[in-house]
Amino acid sequence: MAGSSHGHTPAAWAGVIIAFIGFCVSGAFTVMAQPVGFWAGMVIIALGGVVGGVMRQMGLGQPKTPAHSAHQPASAGADL
Repeated sequence: MAGSSHGHTPAAWAGVIIAFIGFCVSGAFTVMAQPVGFWAGMVIIALGGVVGGVMRQMGLGQPKTPAHSAHQPASAGADL
């Protein structure tokens, strides 16, 4: 994965940062025994996924390479 720059995009960073904030909010409200705050944090976590997906659709995510699958080497089909 180090060679593919997986996760090094604005969409990935934005989604993860927003989700991290949601985890922090949910964790804090869990300790304070406040269910409404916990669920608000869960909504923030889901919002992180939505924001990351929208940014990816806008072209700010990892470009797709249709040449080969990540689980199959590029030269596997060339020897047929």
